[in-house]
Amino acid sequence: MTEHVLDRAKRWLAVEPDQDVCVELAALIDGPADALAARFAGRLQFGTAGLRGEMGAGPLRMNRLVVRQAAAGLAKYVLDQFPDAARRGIIIGYDARRKSDDFALDSARVFAAMGVRALLLPAPLPTPVLAWNIREHDAVAGVVVTASHNPPADNGYKVYLGDGAQIVPPHDVGIAACIDEFDPTTVALASADDPLIVRLDDRPLTNYLDAAPATRLVPDVPGVGVAYTAMHGVGGSTLLAAFERSGLPAPFVVAEQQQPDGSFPTVAFPNPEEPGAMDLLMARATETGALLALANDPDADRLGAAIPDRTGGWRRLTGDEIGWLLADHVLNHTSGDDRLVITTLVSSSLLERMAAAHGVHFRETYTGFKWIGRVALDHPELRFVFGYEQALGYLVRQQPMDKDGITAGVALAEVAALAAAEGVSLQDRLDALATRFGRHVVADLSIRLDPALAAAKVAALRADPPTEVAGRAVTGVEWFEEAGLLRLWVGDVRLQIRPSGTEPKVKLYGEAIEEDPAPLLGALAAVL
Repeated sequence: MTEHVLDRAKRWLAVEPDQDVCVELAALIDGPADALAARFAGRLQFGTAGLRGEMGAGPLRMNRLVVRQAAAGLAKYVLDQFPDAARRGIIIGYDARRKSDDFALDSARVFAAMGVRALLLPAPLPTPVLAWNIREHDAVAGVVVTASHNPPADNGYKVYLGDGAQIVPPHDVGIAACIDEFDPTTVALASADDPLIVRLDDRPLTNYLDAAPATRLVPDVPGVGVAYTAMHGVGGSTLLAAFERSGLPAPFVVAEQQQPDGSFPTVAFPNPEEPGAMDLLMARATETGALLALANDPDADRLGAAIPDRTGGWRRLTGDEIGWLLADHVLNHTSGDDRLVITTLVSSSLLERMAAAHGVHFRETYTGFKWIGRVALDHPELRFVFGYEQALGYLVRQQPMDKDGITAGVALAEVAALAAAEGVSLQDRLDALATRFGRHVVADLSIRLDPALAAAKVAALRADPPTEVAGRAVTGVEWFEEAGLLRLWVGDVRLQIRPSGTEPKVKLYGEAIEEDPAPLLGALAAVL
């Protein structure tokens, strides 16, 4: 074991505030050198998703010292960049994962020690509530402690700037450079009752909920039965309140998953996209005769959904299908040629066709919802009305400038209600879109790889792209530098590949009209 790693670990142990981490770290110091090096030979990298990783000891895990270092770097960055940063302050939210409340309070104490007002939300709340209140409070930045839909062992740290959108380059690089200036073992802390720490009351939640009814575009249509799961996250009570404020009947909740629980006892992976994650929800929908089933992820910025199929069962909708239903609703119930809709490179191309048919502006941007918010903010001359990414992220109003699984739930419930009032189902709505624009078939595939290897594999494919896939000629090649994404055209079939920005994997996406792109996607995966 190198002295550098051992000395660093011992210094860390001397100031580690949590007893469970102290026990873990002491065992690592006494154990194999490679196990300790795996925690101390580097640190979690701060990027456009902030920080996210497994909880544990050392700079390569999520813990209070890592969070303090990140908070110090963020405070320094905003103080350097914005003359009024100290006065405007940073607003802080958190979810119900293990130690999220500690991470949030530690952040507030770091900000206060550096002379920056810290506005602390009063309880675990959905990420959209935090994002919505950044501009409402004129904060210079916002932080939410959450690992979103990651496994139960993880936690994370997401950062917004004062415009209410997630950070994008060059801010992520600038914040990361400032983080590097601080030693996590020596970051100064103010007392928990420092006057610069402002403990907010319930008004941020009330402000958010007061705006929820504006999500409805056909408010006179009565609601229908909707089943709902919070998936052990923080969205449950907020979604119920948003439905009530919006004139919709209370959903039939999955009681076992309604209350926040960071151990996620009924799901192995608390992500509505994962197989089996919505099983209890669909059972509840069947039992209650609901017409729609909705699921939030643990911090409630994403929305999953399922609908009845024609055999008496239930079918989980893809992220694109939810996007199509919401886009169809918004475009049919708004007006004006200044409207703007936005989606990402890896989402379906159908939104572009829908936008053209309605005579509205369309933009395609990089992967990650942060870019949707950025494009909307960069076009103030246009009226943003809808944005989505296929990873269950939807924005159906102009605030917050980030995905919002609560108001998207309200909007999709209205789509179901309007369909029922017109005597059709949500499947009928999707079929009508397929008849008008062609049946768009999407598929995706993931290959688990070390992040460095994943990037190298995609780079190699870019340098030497295949001339055919599954015996069919490649007719076009495009490279999107900012997204690290390679797009191949096989006739009218679109195949895309990129390294994940948040997980150790390569992601592949396929889309075709009137055919299944999955075989071609599998053949492309084999090239790797």
